[in-house]
Amino acid sequence: MFVASLYNLKGGVGKTASCVNFAYMAAKDGYKTLIWDLDPQGAASFYYKSEPNAKTSIKKIIEHGHPLQDAICSTEYEGLDIIPADHSVRKMDIILDENNASKKQLRNLLRGLDGQYDFVFIDCPPGFSLLADNIFFASDAVLMPVIPTTLSVRTYELVKTYFQDKAELDKLMCFFTMADIRKNMHNEVMHQLYKDKRFFEYYIPNLSDVEKMGVHRAPVEKFAPSGYAATCYRALWREIKEGVLE
Repeated sequence: MFVASLYNLKGGVGKTASCVNFAYMAAKDGYKTLIWDLDPQGAASFYYKSEPNAKTSIKKIIEHGHPLQDAICSTEYEGLDIIPADHSVRKMDIILDENNASKKQLRNLLRGLDGQYDFVFIDCPPGFSLLADNIFFASDAVLMPVIPTTLSVRTYELVKTYFQDKAELDKLMCFFTMADIRKNMHNEVMHQLYKDKRFFEYYIPNLSDVEKMGVHRAPVEKFAPSGYAATCYRALWREIKEGVLE
């Protein structure tokens, strides 16, 4: 079971859109896939039209030792399940702290799903936190979308340093989103960061089909499979899949 988390220090960078599309494409490729929405905004749950189980919550699972399986819901797509965000996700750092959770807590929960899934994608909240440390420790790869702007370079360097300090830099894998190669700044930033050898070659341009995911409440390939956005996500997914499974 390969665990990939979608993370950035700040929001609004295409993190959830990428997580939703990667999970959909993994399932379409025949991999048994789970997406875990740990972002309090619950956007991934919204895209997949999923509501949390009223009888359980992540808080109850952590506090009472219930299996993570209890929170899993099916989606309308074959081979793709989801753990929707519930209200307790907003207080995950407090819940983990109150239960004296180490950074191994989420990994231990996920171990209960070994053999049931090929891929688990975690949609992370922004920021550094106890929850983030748990997610990073549980992940085999941390996929970081980066908008090619000057401020994003600083954000990338902060995250890179954070992973270096925790001796987990090998997990950090980055890709560009919302890129517009007609802009000199975007070209310059991409050229600069590609030299770091931590970015995938393919990127996601700034396209309207990605924004329309909220209207259709579906992955891009579901409602616009022949569009350029779907083509870009497929190319990037193939590159990521080859990179993490090689």
